[in-house]
Amino acid sequence: MRLILLGPPGVGKGTQAKLLSQHYDIPQISTGDLLREAVSDGTELGKQAKKYMDQGDLAPDDVILGMDEDTLQSDKCKDGFILDGFPRTVPQAEWLTAIMNKLGLQLDGVVSLEVDDQVVIERLSARRTCVDCGAIYNVKTNPPEKEGVCDKCGGELILRDDDQPETIKNRLDVYKKQTEPLVDYYSNKGLLVSIDGSKSIDEIQTEIKKRLK
Repeated sequence: MRLILLGPPGVGKGTQAKLLSQHYDIPQISTGDLLREAVSDGTELGKQAKKYMDQGDLAPDDVILGMDEDTLQSDKCKDGFILDGFPRTVPQAEWLTAIMNKLGLQLDGVVSLEVDDQVVIERLSARRTCVDCGAIYNVKTNPPEKEGVCDKCGGELILRDDDQPETIKNRLDVYKKQTEPLVDYYSNKGLLVSIDGSKSIDEIQTEIKKRLK
């Protein structure tokens, strides 16, 4: 199974990708996680990406494409993959199509999770991330046992720079301008599956599996 997950920030792509990864036994390829790891490690790629991420902007194509091409050609993706957070623009999608054609691969589906802007703002501004292990909590729907402390490792929970309310609004604007056109791009290819992202995690997962059949 080779899938792409689309949707605005905070819609739950990462959560759904992890569940689908377990169900189909294929890796979740999260460009966002790879970029944040590079930022945390202080690599040259991370330094380039951080200035864009902190403002809610997308990292430029030359930062993203080399990293993803290497990943798609790696052994871990030989039996399939789920792309979470990539492609983010039509040019990236065209590049992905070209690379997959070169490798003799085809997409099985593109899942688009759709939700209102206000829901996204509420979800992300309530999100807290562990500085040590990366675990994610929501102070409203999934709070830690002790405020500000990770249940898994005891690390400090913080509001990430890209989850600040003003940054979220900018991220949504960027999504609408640069990423939303992918809905039409993949719809025209007959690959798009639209899902209501405001439902519960289990309801969304059940609907995705049903539609992918």
